[in-house]
Amino acid sequence: MPMLLIRGTFRAKGFEPDGDTVNFTPDDVADWKLVPGARPVVPRAFGNAAIRLEGIDALETHYGLDDSPSGVQHQPLALAHQAADALLTALGFTAVVRDDPERPEKVTSTTPEVVHGYILTRGADVFGRCVALVGKDSQPAFNGSLLQVDERALKNTANYQLVKAGLVYPTYYSEFPELLRASLTAAAAAAAAAPEPGKSVWEKDTTTTGTKVTGLRSLTADDGAVILPKLFRRLKDYLDLNPSDPSLSCFRAYLAGASDDQFYLQGKPEVFSGMHHVVEVTGDTVRMTHGPEEIVFVEK
Repeated sequence: MPMLLIRGTFRAKGFEPDGDTVNFTPDDVADWKLVPGARPVVPRAFGNAAIRLEGIDALETHYGLDDSPSGVQHQPLALAHQAADALLTALGFTAVVRDDPERPEKVTSTTPEVVHGYILTRGADVFGRCVALVGKDSQPAFNGSLLQVDERALKNTANYQLVKAGLVYPTYYSEFPELLRASLTAAAAAAAAAPEPGKSVWEKDTTTTGTKVTGLRSLTADDGAVILPKLFRRLKDYLDLNPSDPSLSCFRAYLAGASDDQFYLQGKPEVFSGMHHVVEVTGDTVRMTHGPEEIVFVEK
């Protein structure tokens, strides 16, 4: 599938970027209308919009609603912040400050204030965010071009650089080209084989080996479990249903009944509905039976 190239600027000041989301303004805001797909990008008043980075999932820095039983939650913040900072560094920001006591994830200043770059997109998600590969400075084609992205172009993006650094998980959707999935999978495998101490999700990842869950804190504390963010989000929402009881006895049933995740396993034709097909629960321990690089979610 070809991707649309749009030139513009990235800005972090005033926003809460994490390791897989950043703010972008096209040089010509009318370019948002060129984004392919059935769902439109929903820009803000000044023409900027959130970009959800294609092919990756970063540890959560602020997930959930203020009025949910557990409020807004996060995964272990040291690694989550490293991913967020690495994304901004990859885009050309040299200094980032977050010092708002009421909104600790809000960026209050950056150097420089904006950086020039580009996105390569194939559409928007259900929240109106543009899903894209992102890069800085030079572009691989002219603005407004539709381009078949190859491995060389992929490796120039922050998406690839974050996977290569071991700071994010590969997470795939069905319309993302198989060639690019394979390249990200290889980069993730190399990062997992030699994780940099204290600077890689793979050093402490328990997604497939098993995560003991004795309450939400076992997933959010500084020394909490490091797991695939999609699994974390499902666990957080499940535990919010009955905050006084951290039992996982109904978690697979919850995944079967409350989740509309559809996916297939790489190289296999069967489409599954619900993550309970790849999640096992034994007592207070949960694990995924397949790694994130093996799973391809079906576009909604």
